[in-house]
Amino acid sequence: NIQKLLSQKKYGLVWEQHAEQFEADMKFNIPVFVENKSKKMHYDKDSNKFNFLLEGDNLHSLHLLEKTHLEKIDIIYIDPPYNTGNKDFVYNDDFIGKDDEFKHSKWLSFMERRLIIAKKLLSPNGVIFVSIDNKEGYQLKLLMDSIFGENQMAADLHVETSAIAGPRRFQAINGSVVKTTEFIFAYTKGKKNIMKRPLYDSILGFDSHYSLFEDANGKLIPLVDEIKKHKSLIEQFKLYDLKINMPNLKKIIQISSTIESWIYEEAISKKIFRLGDVVKMEKNEIDSLNKGNVSFINGRYLTLNKNSEPIVLFRYFDRLGMSDDYNPKYGERTIRGNLWRGFSADGGNLAREGGVSFKNGKKPKRLIKQLIYASTLFDRKKITVLDFFAGSGTTGQAVMELNAEKKGNYQFILATNNEVIETTYKRIENVNKDYPINLKYFKTDFLDKKENNLENSLMYNVKTLIELKHGIDLDDSAVAIITKRSDMKDLDVSDISTIYMRSQTHKMLDRKQLEELKGITIIDIPETFFPLEMKEAGL
Repeated sequence: NIQKLLSQKKYGLVWEQHAEQFEADMKFNIPVFVENKSKKMHYDKDSNKFNFLLEGDNLHSLHLLEKTHLEKIDIIYIDPPYNTGNKDFVYNDDFIGKDDEFKHSKWLSFMERRLIIAKKLLSPNGVIFVSIDNKEGYQLKLLMDSIFGENQMAADLHVETSAIAGPRRFQAINGSVVKTTEFIFAYTKGKKNIMKRPLYDSILGFDSHYSLFEDANGKLIPLVDEIKKHKSLIEQFKLYDLKINMPNLKKIIQISSTIESWIYEEAISKKIFRLGDVVKMEKNEIDSLNKGNVSFINGRYLTLNKNSEPIVLFRYFDRLGMSDDYNPKYGERTIRGNLWRGFSADGGNLAREGGVSFKNGKKPKRLIKQLIYASTLFDRKKITVLDFFAGSGTTGQAVMELNAEKKGNYQFILATNNEVIETTYKRIENVNKDYPINLKYFKTDFLDKKENNLENSLMYNVKTLIELKHGIDLDDSAVAIITKRSDMKDLDVSDISTIYMRSQTHKMLDRKQLEELKGITIIDIPETFFPLEMKEAGL
């Protein structure tokens, strides 16, 4: 097959496909979720909505999520193994070393299976973010192009994750180009303008283009002339032996809190302007302008230039605000692009975040919070966030804090394997002390496809899928499940909106029971969740 593909004209990745044991398991077994009730958290008493932690190989978890969350996930963030060769990537129970001749193809096979399902789970306008570095980043880009479509790449973020210090500094001095950034690739199934709420980076100094000041008469004068009217400001320039001019204002604002406070004061910054371009206006509007004075017309600040042409003005106050830096500050800022600087500063506190240690690739909480925040709008709609390489549980904590800060209405689903699940759970437990949530803990199990009572077993295992699908605890919700006719006797349907039941059970209900179910949505099980499995078993 490889030889055939190589002989064809093709642009993209060609690699040796490798089978996974976890995938082979599903040929003879049906994965299901079983709840570990001892690890259930129900601390947010004001809500009956639950988050979910899924233990098991994420390929099995993704397979089950296909049954519950097809096109329902709004944000996916994953931090997969980087395949560095340093025991960070396990394939079929073996660590892939640097000298493995199939090192890249095994990783690509592993990622392809999971990303194909991830695409199916994304909502029509959903976004997937994938952290990676240069070991597999360029292969990942081509793989994601083939799965999501090259035109659906929304961003290649370059995140500054480390600084040149210590031994790395000597490497740089000796001529090495030291890696200080990693990638985050963002793909979407919808529009590529994924940043719904902009993030801002602070700017040092003063933008000297803002050189005009509106005096008490509405007249535009040089900003330096206004500065010269204030004794306290003049003294600051003298203190640092600087002349009062625009280039020096750019310097002194970085070292003088007096100058900074005056410039940033709302009453002052609203009177500082820079010239823009000549604009087209109606004659009657132009006649209402005065040369050298500031006017506000139709949402724009305007004046007349020396040729009596209308020219737009930009106000300095609109350039100011709180930054999204590691140490947020009020001042000049710019909308962040694809260079996400400063996350190396988070490294000093990274080991303590969430109260758990994690050796390989723990990501800054601030980074994940900002990805989720920036790519979503705050409205009443619930936003579902999935991380199927949950690791230390950073995504869970990010969601918990965003909800507590009232920056959105988020629910998380975390999936990870049994090697790190205790770390993930421990972090949620630790953070829960400050940000109470509800959590259900499911573990993957398997049913033999050839077992005699398969339909009954499937029936018994749909409860967890129903809870996952609706984000609820069935014992306290408007959703109910009926497995046999006698269940109807104890069911109070007054607050029930949806009932899951077997079709044959529904047929056996008497007239009075059917009357009680009027207006309630009836969903057939287990066929709703296991149609292919039922068909294969001849049920």
